[in-house]
Amino acid sequence: MRLIPFLSLVTTLLVLNFCSGALFAQKPPEGKPNFIVFIADDMAWDDCGAYGHPKIQTPNLNQLAVDGMKFNHAYLTCSSCSPSRASIITGRYPHSTGAHQLHLPLPESQVTFVEQLKDAGYYTASAGKWHLGTPTKSKFDHVTTKLNEWVPTLKQRPKDKPFFMWFAFTDPHRPYQRNIIERPHTNEDVIVPPYLPDTPEVRDDLALYYDEITRLDGVVGRVRDELKKQDAASNTVIVFLSDNGRPFPRCKTTVYDSGVRTPWIVTWPAQVKGGTVSDSLISSVDLAPTILELAGLPSGETFQGKSFKSILQNPAATTRLHIFAEHNWHDFEDFGRAVRASRFKYIRNFYPDLPGTPPADAVRSETYVKMRQLRDGKKLTEDQKSCFLAPRAEEELYDLETDPHELHNLAGQKAFQKVQQELRSALDQWQEETHDRLPRTRRPDEFDRETGQQLPAFRKK
Repeated sequence: MRLIPFLSLVTTLLVLNFCSGALFAQKPPEGKPNFIVFIADDMAWDDCGAYGHPKIQTPNLNQLAVDGMKFNHAYLTCSSCSPSRASIITGRYPHSTGAHQLHLPLPESQVTFVEQLKDAGYYTASAGKWHLGTPTKSKFDHVTTKLNEWVPTLKQRPKDKPFFMWFAFTDPHRPYQRNIIERPHTNEDVIVPPYLPDTPEVRDDLALYYDEITRLDGVVGRVRDELKKQDAASNTVIVFLSDNGRPFPRCKTTVYDSGVRTPWIVTWPAQVKGGTVSDSLISSVDLAPTILELAGLPSGETFQGKSFKSILQNPAATTRLHIFAEHNWHDFEDFGRAVRASRFKYIRNFYPDLPGTPPADAVRSETYVKMRQLRDGKKLTEDQKSCFLAPRAEEELYDLETDPHELHNLAGQKAFQKVQQELRSALDQWQEETHDRLPRTRRPDEFDRETGQQLPAFRKK
C-alpha cells in the first residue's frame, strides 16, 4: 500500500522537474540583451518633437527620448538610401562595402553584425523595406518585405532565444498621399528652412511629409506596447535612426547636416538612464561594433566604426573627434566627401562642374517645380539657388555653431585657414586609410535634372 504513494511522488517530482526545465528553456540566456533597430526612410534629424519641432505629431518618439538617451550629434556616412543601410549593417563606409551607389546589392562577402549575432544564438529578423539586395537575406533567420508586419514579426519570434529585429520603414519616403493620419498637418504647422522658398506649394509638400513621420511614429508605439506585453521591454535595446535626410532640395543626397545628420535615440531600461542627452559625435558606422559589444561579442577587423558603449554609460564621454560622410551616384552623378568636427565642417566637391541636383523624386516634387518657376523668374534668394548652381565651389567650410544651415562658405578666408587645413588633412587621411578613390569614369545620369523624368537610354522597352 505504501508503494503507490512513493511511485506517485516520484512521478510528480519528475513531471515538476520536466516542466520547470521546459519553462526555463523559454527564457533567453541571462545577460544577453535583445535589440530592435528602427530605420526611418528619409527623415531629417530635427523633424520630430523630441528634437524640438513644435508641431509634428510624434508622441512615441518623444516618449522614446524621455525613456532613453538622445544623441544630438549623430551622423550618417551617406545621405542615400541603400548605401547608407549597407554602411549601417556592415559597420563600413559605403565606398568600402561594394554597395556605394544607389540600388547596388550588398555583396555576400561583406560581413554584417547580424550574422555574427545569429551565429551566437540570436534569432534575427527583418521586416519592412528591404534595400540591401538578395545575398544579405541569408544572414537573417527571417525576412519579410511586407509592411505592417513589425508587430507580427515580434510575436512570432522563438521565445527561447535573444533576438535582433531590423525594422525598416518606407515612411517618410516619397510619393506622398493625403489624409493618411487622423489629424493631418496643415501648412501653418510647417517650418520652412531658409534654403527652400516659403510658398504654399512648399508648405503643402512639407505637411504631407510630416504626416508620414506621424504614421511611422505610431508603429514605434505599437512595437513598444508589444514588448511590454511580452515582458521583454526592460532588457531590449531600441535604437531609432534614419537612413538619410528629408527628400527635399539641399537635403537628401547632400553631405550637409540636412542630409547626413540623423535623429538617434537609444533606450535600454536595464542599463541606460532615461532622459539623458549626449552631444558627443557618433556615426552610423559605429552601430555595428556597439551592438556586438553590448551582446558580449567581438566586432572583428572588418568593422571601421567605433563602439559608443561608453557614451551610453556616460553621455559626456568621447569616442571620436570627427565624423566622415560621402556622396556617390544616386539617380545623378556626383562625388563629394565631408568631415565634421564638433564645430566646423569641411566639404570637398570632386565634380564641381555638376550642380547639386536632389534625387529624381524630389526633382518631380511640387517643391522643386515651384523652385524652377521662381528661378526662371529670378525670384529665388542666393541661399535657395544652390541646387541649380554650376560650377560649385571645390571646397566648402562652415561654422555650424553660427551657421547651422551651412549657408556661408568660409573656405579660403584667412581667419579660418588653420581649421580648413586641419580638416582637409583629416579628410585626406581618412580617404587614404579607407582606400577611397575617385572613379576612373563617370556614371551617366539616369534622369533629367530639370524634370526628373527617366532618360530614354534607361527606359525599359
